[in-house]
Amino acid sequence: QVQLVESGGALVHPGGSLRLSCAASGIIFSAYAMGWYRQAPGKQRELVASISSGGRTTYADSVQDRFTISRDNAKNTVYLQMNSLKPEDTAVYYCNAVRLNEFYWGQGTQVTVSS
Repeated sequence: QVQLVESGGALVHPGGSLRLSCAASGIIFSAYAMGWYRQAPGKQRELVASISSGGRTTYADSVQDRFTISRDNAKNTVYLQMNSLKPEDTAVYYCNAVRLNEFYWGQGTQVTVSS
């Protein structure tokens, strides 16, 4: 059974930092591209960052230079380091794993940026 379990979401002040983690099980983690998506109330889910099985990264323009995605294949975990957080970063953040026609989601973790 495939499981993606996110953690690290919290309430943080503007300008603060958080690190999200997503622990995967039931898949050969190193073979999967991993991504972080987010969904704010009333908005569509959007891609925040992704990292290929080979380590190549991509970012949404809105988070470029503030967020960093990384992966630790030995721990079957993908991370999202979020710095200089803004109120507009408030959303539920979801982890996903993709390989060929396989696509899995985590349950999400809430990030709230507010003073």
